[in-house]
Amino acid sequence: MSELPQFQSPWSNDVSAYRAVRDRMTELAAGLSAEDLAAQPMADASPGKWHLAHTSWFFEAMILSNEPGYQPVDPRFQQLFNSYYEALGHRVNRHERGLMTRPNLDDVLAYRREIDRRMIDRLSRGLTSGADRYLFVLGLHHDQQHQELFLMDLLYLMSRSPLDPAAYDIEPREAPVQPSVGGVTRLNGGLITIGHDGEGFAFDNEGPAHQTLLRPYTLANDLVTNADWIRFIEDDGYSRPELWLADGWATVKAEQWIAPLYWHAAEAGWSVFGLAGAAPVDPSAPVRHISFYEADAYARWAGKRLPTEAEWEHAAVTDAAPFSNLFGEVWQHTASAYAPYPGFRPTDGTASEYNGKFMANQMILRGSCFATPPGHARATYRNFFYPHQRWAFMGLRLAEDIVDQSTVDEAHHNEGGETAAFRAELIAGLSQPQKAVSPKWFYDAEGSRLFEDITRLPEYYPTRQEASLLKALAPRLTQDFGDNAVLVEFGSGASEKTRILLDAAPALSTYIPIDISSDALNEAAERITEAYPSIEVVPVVGDFLNLPALPELGRGRRIGFFPGSTIGNLDRDAAVEFLKVARARLDDGSLFILGVDLVKAPELLVAAYDDAQGVTAAFNRNLLVRANAELGADFDLDAFEHLALWNPAESRMEMHLRSIRDQHVAIGDTVIAFSRGETIHTESSRKYTRASVTELAEAAGWTVSLFEESADPSVALALLRA
Repeated sequence: MSELPQFQSPWSNDVSAYRAVRDRMTELAAGLSAEDLAAQPMADASPGKWHLAHTSWFFEAMILSNEPGYQPVDPRFQQLFNSYYEALGHRVNRHERGLMTRPNLDDVLAYRREIDRRMIDRLSRGLTSGADRYLFVLGLHHDQQHQELFLMDLLYLMSRSPLDPAAYDIEPREAPVQPSVGGVTRLNGGLITIGHDGEGFAFDNEGPAHQTLLRPYTLANDLVTNADWIRFIEDDGYSRPELWLADGWATVKAEQWIAPLYWHAAEAGWSVFGLAGAAPVDPSAPVRHISFYEADAYARWAGKRLPTEAEWEHAAVTDAAPFSNLFGEVWQHTASAYAPYPGFRPTDGTASEYNGKFMANQMILRGSCFATPPGHARATYRNFFYPHQRWAFMGLRLAEDIVDQSTVDEAHHNEGGETAAFRAELIAGLSQPQKAVSPKWFYDAEGSRLFEDITRLPEYYPTRQEASLLKALAPRLTQDFGDNAVLVEFGSGASEKTRILLDAAPALSTYIPIDISSDALNEAAERITEAYPSIEVVPVVGDFLNLPALPELGRGRRIGFFPGSTIGNLDRDAAVEFLKVARARLDDGSLFILGVDLVKAPELLVAAYDDAQGVTAAFNRNLLVRANAELGADFDLDAFEHLALWNPAESRMEMHLRSIRDQHVAIGDTVIAFSRGETIHTESSRKYTRASVTELAEAAGWTVSLFEESADPSVALALLRA
């Protein structure tokens, strides 16, 4: 064996460190019966008795046996308790470990005590070689790994009993779960370094340290909770093949998964079996016992993705403070396959079989769990499991790409105007794990026409309900406009509802419609000018999400107008930001008339976004028509179908374009791959309550002075004051 690095034990005294680590598994086994410790419920889970013996065998095989003239405690144990080391001879097959009724538990504990006696004697004489010191520290961490596995395997065993037996009075854990903090943390990425740098102990698979390039991304500050997962279940997450990888979907069907492992449905709600027995699912607790397949499907359902292991480590090393439960609750799934780092070299000698031989068909998890012993976790730790496995203490937190605005800006510069921005945003959106395009790109001239057709459909209630409510409320909404008021409409479209306000405010001096579609905007402006010659109409071509500087606003009060529940297209943070910017553009003393759609029965909502005549489907597909015409793309319109669905977790309707087959689409020189069932998320329309509108407005610096609802199907108008 070549010389190994002189890794130092993290403890000050080798003997005390050894005793502290070794005592823990014995403590975990205390109070369990010999039968509890002998049974093997499945091939992946080993009996507790075997863990007690194998961790002792490791010190004997790796360290003690290297001494000249060493005599093993029992030569038979060299075969019985070897795990997977080919260089150390024959071994019992993993799935047959539960058949070893002999040696009995007393014999195993006696073997463990004798190994401890011999190791303490060996440590008392000192570890002089780098190899022995490395193997000693490796043995301690190996023992700690098996302490986790002991609990994982024990839980699975207890779960198979019809008696629902509790292994412990309370769950054995190192620290309480941390409360959620909310939000996400943005990380700019760049050329970063990950991996173990050679200081202190690490497993060989954690190195070498190397550079990798990360694009800007966000990482959720909190783990996904049980409440989040229940919403996934209630939205048929386990029944929708479009959310799942092919192998994952096959596993769902074969195993008949309907919830995380150990969850059980009852009339009173979900319960979960744990080390302390069965209990109601705690909605606020992080979800556990989910496979990579489930984590990936959930992320896709949530419109996010799993972080790569490099992203996770970068976040942990850069600043761990914003995150809750980064360590110490659940191992967190990543999108990274278990593979060697550039320059990886296994540990020399027998320990070379420790990690490297498993670098195929497994996925990486990061962090640590509640059962991880103190001193065992670190930011570079690479845990790994097969994608279908879920008996381990595994959960997830979500990541999301940040669209590189420089790409959009560069496209604007090189190609010019609206077309360039469309190209850049479309390519950026279709390059995300969940393909998505902003709904603002619906509204070319044809898209605007189709939307006007939608507003006249019997299923589409929002426009007529809002128009009726606006007519009834117009005198109250305009009574404080005053003379020479200026009306600024964000996303004006055809400006049809605007006429209701113009009729009710004869002293209005100026109307400024803002819309991304120049054709639709100019046509609407001409019609308003003709119908209201006393009002100055100043159209502004622009994206209301990136509000341009407004023209001179005149002398009167400024009023913002945002009807059509368009604010529902924005997520909460974007909606707050829009209202903040609008307030700044309109200035102090301004008013803002906001139209919102309200939460109602899902069947009414779905029908409104998937009409019987197929007009909404044509509107949705027009996005692809526009891409083909303006960008030279080659979307096959017949290969995408319209999909409308209610997302209760986010309180929103969603529209998607779903690929009906595997295909590739070219947008200029860029080729985008689509899998069968994969979707482009084209629009979200959040539905509000009075409380959520008030919260939104106040977060942006507005006060709600009026809130009125229409008759069913209900929409609402709110008057905000700066």
